[in-house]
Amino acid sequence: MEKRLRSFRNLDTDLQINEEKATELLGAQAHIWNNIFNFINSMSLKCAVQLGIPDTIHKHGKPMTLSKLIGALPVHQNKAPYVYRLMRILVHSGFFSLQTIGESDHQEEEGYVLTDASKLLVGDNPLSVAPFLLAMLDPVLTKPWDFLSTWFQNDDPTAFDTVNGLPFWKYGGQEPKMANFFNDAMASDARLVISVVIENCKWVFDELESFVDVGGGTGTVAKAIAATFPKMECTVFDLPHVVGDLQGKDNLKFVGGDMFQQVPPADAILLKWILHDWSDDECVKILKKCKEAITSKGSKKGKVIIIDIMIENKDEDDKSYETQLFFDMMMMVLATGQERNEKEWAKLFQDSGFSDYKIIPILGLRSLIEVYP
Repeated sequence: MEKRLRSFRNLDTDLQINEEKATELLGAQAHIWNNIFNFINSMSLKCAVQLGIPDTIHKHGKPMTLSKLIGALPVHQNKAPYVYRLMRILVHSGFFSLQTIGESDHQEEEGYVLTDASKLLVGDNPLSVAPFLLAMLDPVLTKPWDFLSTWFQNDDPTAFDTVNGLPFWKYGGQEPKMANFFNDAMASDARLVISVVIENCKWVFDELESFVDVGGGTGTVAKAIAATFPKMECTVFDLPHVVGDLQGKDNLKFVGGDMFQQVPPADAILLKWILHDWSDDECVKILKKCKEAITSKGSKKGKVIIIDIMIENKDEDDKSYETQLFFDMMMMVLATGQERNEKEWAKLFQDSGFSDYKIIPILGLRSLIEVYP
């Protein structure tokens, strides 16, 4: 009993803090709280997309008052008072903003407008990333995070394996729903990326007679390349269940196969957001197959074109760096891969037998890398 009393007295002494210490502790507590509740931003944004808020404001064509927004949304009448609170946090997060549109009953009236970010969530925007958002926040992809500490204590390759009993790629092959939303997500990202690549470094594809998009999914990138370069033979190469029902046209064709076994020969091989899914050993195997493909005809102009994250820690407070670290953690949880810095990329290229590479940082969080045999 006496020992317990002494313990409480020591605790009481520890809790006697001065004003400066109190400020530090409260700041530390707020930092913890912000990280605890970070998921609220993601789920609020997901809710907005599912309710069609970006589309509704876009179709309105001008600043939209709260009452008009509520009236246009598919919300139950009892939930109408809560729309304001959802919009308040989304305004704070930078996905919408408020503009003054006049006065009503001698009070300024405000309306919601889209920001650059929410314009990318409008459904009929050709560059919409809404499918990517809905895929990444689907319970199938978020549930493994609940088992991250469990994964650290077992021998499973990933936390996704821990939850589902299968690797990510095998699970996708057996679950059409997941395969569909994942392919939609990759296609939405591909549309944005390839539009930037064609606009800003079209020269990457000049003088190429043939091109293979490895892991090209439903062909979003290859279709754009084929249309821009009608004389180039373009091939989408992916797993048989992905491309099996897809039909080629003109200078575009679809081929099923396994990139660990063989890659179709071509002047250039594209690996867009492929290598970050795999471990170093697996990446070396893929790259060696790609090198075989670009040198099989004795061509000296062959190259591998990689679009992936190049981690650069220029400023630890930089949001771009934080996002790159988010992606790295996601690769650890869902797949066996990782995001890499230049030194790590260079080692992969050397271990795969390539002689040189060039980095073209034109894609925001990601870079375009040309690798030469």
